[in-house]
Amino acid sequence: MPTNRQQILDNRPEGEAVASNFKLVSTETPALKDNQVLVRHHYMSLDPYMRGRMNDAKSYAQPQPLGQVMQGGTVGEVVESKHPKYAVGDKVVGFGGWQEYSVVDASQPGALKKVDTTHVPLSHYLGAVGMPGVTAWYGLVKIIAPKAGETVVITAASGAVGSAFGALAKARGCRVVGIAGGPDKCKYVTDELGFDACIDYRQHPDVKSMSAALKEACPQGIDGYFENVGGYIFDAVLLRTNAFARIALCGMIAGYDGQPLPLANPALFLINRLKLEGFIVSEHMEVWPEALAELGALVASGKLRPRESVAEGIEAAPEAFLGLLKGKNFGKQLVKLI
Repeated sequence: MPTNRQQILDNRPEGEAVASNFKLVSTETPALKDNQVLVRHHYMSLDPYMRGRMNDAKSYAQPQPLGQVMQGGTVGEVVESKHPKYAVGDKVVGFGGWQEYSVVDASQPGALKKVDTTHVPLSHYLGAVGMPGVTAWYGLVKIIAPKAGETVVITAASGAVGSAFGALAKARGCRVVGIAGGPDKCKYVTDELGFDACIDYRQHPDVKSMSAALKEACPQGIDGYFENVGGYIFDAVLLRTNAFARIALCGMIAGYDGQPLPLANPALFLINRLKLEGFIVSEHMEVWPEALAELGALVASGKLRPRESVAEGIEAAPEAFLGLLKGKNFGKQLVKLI
């Protein structure tokens, strides 16, 4: 059986996460039992939510256990199978974590899914046609529920969630405004993803400046907002919301190091009769087939052209993850393992 290299959580962060929180170890892959398959991971996913799981704090999910493989999404190929529905060579998506191989009990519902790479590259099943894409779909369709002609805004617009959100919102006839960091990301958001406008938050580092930029980009106000970041950008968006605007709260990356994120003017929720709903996409598995069908069609047709940042090798995962938390990635952050 092949040797399996793994990244484990060795110790919990104190404030900001650092590379020494992780440890690279090697282990032998165990022999397969009935209904198990051995998957060789081609890519593993790095996502902001993983930072919250590193803390030993009450949250919507159990903390990442110390001394165990970091959890996360993977895509790869079946290299050995003792399950009748999976054959060697099948391309699959699963939750194999930060390691080169995983042994999966394929009889468990949702543990593994075969995917078709004819029109959609394998790596996209961790991004646009995977969890991030469904996240964008759920926040837009089920919470913001926009009407044609309405204005919607999203932070982290050049990332995996943001790029899918833009394509989905344009397909529904919305004016779509992104917020991203740096001129290159903003150019990609407007020129390649088709957003109507993109605001560079690095040029607008406070509430007053950001609010002014939003007023220019959203002359009819904001009807829907998809929040990934929190902090002063959230305060600036609230100042520009229309009555009965809807907010899908997906992430608060500005507060992942443990500091609280106060709101400057929560009275705006009452004044504008805003709806705010936080959501965890894994709690809404019933929408995944519909969402993935639409996302797959958008990628296959070229209407959604997601970008990827790819780190090479399992040893590169910690630094790539820390870079993701600081916005150094451009598009979906992956680690290539073959």
